[in-house]
Formats: sequence, C-alpha cells, structure tokens
Amino acid sequence: MSNRTIAKFWAFVILAAAASTAVVSCGHASSQKRRGPEFDTTASAWEKPGIVGEIRSAEITESSGLAASRCQPNVFWTHNDSGDGPYIYALDPSGALLGIFKVQNAENEDWEDMAGFKDTDGRCYLFIGEIGNTEKLERTQHKIYRISEPVVGGTNADLSRKAAMPTQPAEVLAFRYPDSAHDAETLTVHPQSGDIYVLTKHRSNLSAVFKITADFQATAVATAQKIGELSVPAIPHGMLTGGAISPDGTRVVLCDYSAAYELISHPGSTNFDDIWRQKPLPIDLGSRKQGEAITYSSDGGSIFATSEKRGSPVIEVKRR
Repeated sequence: MSNRTIAKFWAFVILAAAASTAVVSCGHASSQKRRGPEFDTTASAWEKPGIVGEIRSAEITESSGLAASRCQPNVFWTHNDSGDGPYIYALDPSGALLGIFKVQNAENEDWEDMAGFKDTDGRCYLFIGEIGNTEKLERTQHKIYRISEPVVGGTNADLSRKAAMPTQPAEVLAFRYPDSAHDAETLTVHPQSGDIYVLTKHRSNLSAVFKITADFQATAVATAQKIGELSVPAIPHGMLTGGAISPDGTRVVLCDYSAAYELISHPGSTNFDDIWRQKPLPIDLGSRKQGEAITYSSDGGSIFATSEKRGSPVIEVKRR
C-alpha cells in the first residue's frame, strides 16, 4: 500500500472516529453498538500478545503475507508488497532469516497474502495471492500462484535477493470476480479441501467473501463465487488486510491494521462455508504500526502476526 493511500485511509479513520464519538454522546446503547473492539482476555481463548522477535533482514520491508510451513517445523514464509520482485522469505519464529527464494514463472505486481497447504500425499505447497488492486480498481483479473514449498537450509542472516535460490515453476490460476472489480488483501486455503477463499478490503462497506476452486490445470479464467459478506467489530468494518484458516479447518483468523478477529465453526455444521456467518471475536495483538499479515502456527496453538515497514516485530498470541 502506498504512503498516499495510507494517508487517505487514516484520514478516513479519523473522520469515522469523530462521527462515532458524536453518536456515542447521544446515549449508552449507541456507544455499545459503534465503539471499537474491547478485549477481555479472561473470556478469550487466547492469551495476551507478546513480541517474540523482529524481522531483521533489510530485504523485508513490507511483510504483507505470512504462512506457517506444513512440512518444516518452525518455518514461516513471508513476502513483500508491490515493488519487490517475485521473492519469498523463510523465517524462524523469532523473525530470523532462513532463506530467500525467487518464484519462477511469476511476477509481483501486488502480492498481498499467502497460505501454506499439505495435500493427502504429504506434499507441501505455498499459495501466493496476486489480489491487490489500485484505488481506481483498474484490474479486473487476478492471479493465484501455487508452488512446491522450497526446502530451507541453515540460518544465514546475510542472505540477499542476489543470492536467492529458484523455486519450482509456479502454477497459475487466473480468476475474476462475478460482479465488479475489487481490492483484496486476504487469501486463505482450506487445509482439507484445498478451496481458496479471498476476502475483499473495503473502507466503508462489508468485506465480500469469494470462493475459488483450486483448479490449477484449467486454461480458462475462473470466476470466483461470492458466498457471503463479513463485518468485523472495528472502524472501518471491512478493512481486512490478512487471514488464515486453522490447520484443523475449524477456525479462521483475520486482521485489519491494528487488531485480529476469529471465526469459529458451529459444532453442528458440516459445511465450512457456514463459518463466514459466525460472529467475529476480537483478539488483542497489542500495538502494530501497520499490520497486514497473520497466520496460525502449524499446530494451531498460536497466532503469529507481523507489520509492514523494516524491522517489523513478530507478535505471538498463544492459545490458553
């Protein structure tokens, strides 16, 4: 996201907050309906957040997506936002750089999120969402890349993009929306079905939830299926910047610039798509300058989050 876009966003937030304050003065019921999320950790499934490290590599300036490896213990993957080449970066849980890889058969116009996936044969993949759009919504077609997850070697904090190792060629799934152009920064992949879910980012309206079948052999451009809309308890309420599905497929974690929210499947549901109708429960992430990436750990026992800008803290929230 550009500095100009960020400035416009915060101007919108300030105006929205001012409007909210005016409504609050009219009565207690209105304040309860319109105020931002309040975090009651005693009633939450999650502990208080803690900073467990820092992304120290100078190559990572905008950690826009985050995914936990499904095959390599204590390995996380991230990528920069637009302006970088098609590079992915392997990190340990403290943010130390483990490796840099250049994705073959791919370009980074506006990468916004990524997800890990392990198939029934035990093969691990990374999905990368080329799903961002400009303020003018000029792009009407987007791409999702899928690559075999690279094997990470030893730690080398001095790695640079010039020494990046090539990945296997990426498979490409092109898609469009069924209604109109959208901006999106949230891509999730269901751990069992492999279905892809893209959630749009909106400054004033709800976030739209789109489903895409992961058919990377198709030659035609796929049309995403709109399956719902989502509002989080924040101002703005559809400004989502990242997300992930838990390894057991029963939870979804989402984030905006400052906080996180979790959706939990109803115990009696047999259709995962029903989860998007559940109430988002706020999760405290502490202070983030510009949070755009979040994921579950490989065992689902923790949530990890990063921010854009160089030297991003690595935030961990453990399940109680």
